[in-house]
Amino acid sequence: MSGLPDEELIHEALGGGEEAFRELMERYKSRAFSVAVGITGDADEALDVVQEAFVKAYYNLKEFRFGANFYTWFYRLLVNQAIDRWRKASRGRTVPLDERFLSGEVSAPEFAAHPRTPEELAQNRELSEALTRVIGDLPEYHRAVIVLREVEGLPYDEIAKVLGCSVGTVMSRLHYARAKLKDALKEYREG
Repeated sequence: MSGLPDEELIHEALGGGEEAFRELMERYKSRAFSVAVGITGDADEALDVVQEAFVKAYYNLKEFRFGANFYTWFYRLLVNQAIDRWRKASRGRTVPLDERFLSGEVSAPEFAAHPRTPEELAQNRELSEALTRVIGDLPEYHRAVIVLREVEGLPYDEIAKVLGCSVGTVMSRLHYARAKLKDALKEYREG
């Protein structure tokens, strides 16, 4: 890894430097995978999405506007690719979710760092299935904003750039998505 800034790597890649583009991929592949898994709900689908997004980025690199943030430009491609893939996928899959993460009791890193026991997974199966249904019923732009904020931890202005909308729209979509998730959790909190 050369440690060059993204813009220098982009200049090299545009000049035919495949190694420079590989370095950009290395910098962003794990974060890209995290976003793709969050949107598609499936690790195999996410791998395909990340690969397709990097291929698109490579072939569209000439459209990158210098002075802009490569991360934002690439993640916009990635999110669109993930949403397209998710639209085509079946909605019958379940994604294990934990109410503590959705309610904000633990952050995404804490949630990932403390895997649950098989007993805890079994206890949360019904909750997980209900949440998966609710998330699956959310419009894709609400699902994307939840992933970018709660999983990726992006600030509102960065999410707005990635999704191509205003900060107010991001806040509104996030509020709506959280309200839907909270409403879905209501019967489990009372029960």
